[in-house]
Amino acid sequence: MLSKLFISAVVLAVCVAERKFPPGFKFGAATASYQVEGAWNVSDKSPSIWDTFAHENPEKIIDGSSGDVACDSYHLWETDVALAKDLGLHFYRFSISWSRLLPNGLANVVSEDGSRYYNNLIDGLLENGIEPVITLFHWDLPQKLQDLGGWTNPEIAIWFEDYARTAFELYGDRVKTWLTFNEPIIICDAAYEKGTIAPGIASPGIGNFICVKNLMLAHARAYRIYDKEFRPKYNGKVGLTNNHVWYEPNTPDDEENTELARDLAAIYAHPIYSKSGGWPPSVEEFIAKKSKEEGYPRSRLPSFTQEEIEFIRGTYDYYGLNYYTSRKVSSGVPTGSSISWPSSGSPEIGIVFSSDPSWTAGYAWLVSYPPGLRKQMNWLVKQYGDIEIQILENGYSTPEPIMYDTSRVKYYEDHLEQVLLAIQEDGINITAYTAWSLLDNYEWTSGYTSRFGIVSVDFTDPMRKRTPRASAYYYATVIKNHSLDFPKH
Repeated sequence: MLSKLFISAVVLAVCVAERKFPPGFKFGAATASYQVEGAWNVSDKSPSIWDTFAHENPEKIIDGSSGDVACDSYHLWETDVALAKDLGLHFYRFSISWSRLLPNGLANVVSEDGSRYYNNLIDGLLENGIEPVITLFHWDLPQKLQDLGGWTNPEIAIWFEDYARTAFELYGDRVKTWLTFNEPIIICDAAYEKGTIAPGIASPGIGNFICVKNLMLAHARAYRIYDKEFRPKYNGKVGLTNNHVWYEPNTPDDEENTELARDLAAIYAHPIYSKSGGWPPSVEEFIAKKSKEEGYPRSRLPSFTQEEIEFIRGTYDYYGLNYYTSRKVSSGVPTGSSISWPSSGSPEIGIVFSSDPSWTAGYAWLVSYPPGLRKQMNWLVKQYGDIEIQILENGYSTPEPIMYDTSRVKYYEDHLEQVLLAIQEDGINITAYTAWSLLDNYEWTSGYTSRFGIVSVDFTDPMRKRTPRASAYYYATVIKNHSLDFPKH
């Protein structure tokens, strides 16, 4: 598919010295089950919360669409593997659909068809020299578990542990990198803020905080199970990936609120990666004080017991980082009908977001500020020490399915340059970079109006024809040369 690399069409770089990535650095691309698989009701698969949400609330999706067919990767997985091979990917990150593997949501029934699908995909990748990287949860909770309270039911930590063990048992012999969760900030904060994404429940300041405590415990349970039962046999790595927006103060007076915003975003990291464990102290103090002022008898942020703090602390083998954009921080009250993150601000701490005029405006919320990636990684190292960082999502969206996507090429080059600077000048231990996304896909409430793929997908074609974009040729050349410098033709 990528028989020739027409580099002259896409190389925008000005050559500088030593833009080579270190030996062993890995390049990959990512997708997620609900966004690409389709086959939403094939065999014994049960509905996920996104099946339900898209079917029952089409008015909340920009184009009224759903992921019923999406890229049809359930049937076209071999095509996707061939694309990954042609790109030269070192790894392909995908997620398991919990309700496809465990139709009841619980581990008493394992779907033969579901387990076969992921076995085929894993084996197909390995046969082509591509490492499978698996995300256990990328937002598509089984509806049957949501009916029992979903992430606000404390029992879900146990349900997730059982699900994780099932996946480890089925695939742990071949899969060496695992993510428990993709972007907890979306699973909890965005989901429960206004109810505008699945599961469609608005419970700001309550539901989101219950969710995050249960999610932290679920992650820790899965990690501890792997550590005890599977690491001795398979020696893999387990972590999760957090989405970070880099925050900068709009004025010197906004510095304190900006650091609080960074700490609030790290509420999904501090219990795991900090030496002390538990919630970030600044956030815990702020929410407790605000809750008291609001008349609550205790903090809206549920506390951890000391046993829970120790159970969660240290449950990582790497730090997964998703980065897309940055924001300026000012005091104020966010407005607008969309979720506050990352467009408007944080009602919880009373801040509004804006972008600097010098930053490159993109489609919708995605403003490009490449130095923000390097700054965010330096902040994480300052907070948590010399941790291994894997960049597990970074990408650029356009509203139209353009093929000569020079803006996306520029975005990738500029951000990869910041990765190199962080490695070479800052000494940060970055081991992987992941393009989001391999394919155009179902972008949640944006439906099919937002195109992230380095490979275009024709959603009007029953066969979902895939066509590599200019950015695919560019990325393949970076991988082939292991460098941002390569000959121009």
